[in-house]
Amino acid sequence: MMRYESDILAPGLDVVFCGMNPAATAVADGHNFSNRSNRFWPVLHLAGFTDTRLRPADERRLLDYGCGITAVVARPTRRAGDVSTEEFRRARAEFEAKMRRYAPRAIGFLGKRALAAMTGVPSIPWGHHAPGFAGAMAWVLPNPSGLNRGFTLDDLTRAYTELRCALADSSTTATTG
Repeated sequence: MMRYESDILAPGLDVVFCGMNPAATAVADGHNFSNRSNRFWPVLHLAGFTDTRLRPADERRLLDYGCGITAVVARPTRRAGDVSTEEFRRARAEFEAKMRRYAPRAIGFLGKRALAAMTGVPSIPWGHHAPGFAGAMAWVLPNPSGLNRGFTLDDLTRAYTELRCALADSSTTATTG
């Protein structure tokens, strides 16, 4: 059986893409975002985070691009909706400590539910989350799951591109400011 490691992390990454929890299909396949209907890998490429379209089996190569993957709750489920608000709240301390330890420049939350539950702010807008999280810039991105049909591929690409541009702008400001 293939070993599944949900975290693809290293210290000081530009961005860690943070899902709510691992999908049961990811655990079965041994790789994150492995469901064929999931749009994570094409969106990362189209938004300019990678210069080639990676496949789930290439997930560790994300580190070469300054990107990582994690989840707030480690428990895999068939659907993200199977994770309760209380479970996200209970996971906050451990998740926040992990993000502080790895210290990415930004955390890209894939969907609103986990961040809303952890912060107790029920109505979080898409995009930049000004308070940040765990000492990092926080960004709320639409979940690329194939079940999330409220966002087209173009919508997803625009949202993820906005984060990539914000990271590029903050990098330029840091080196010239």
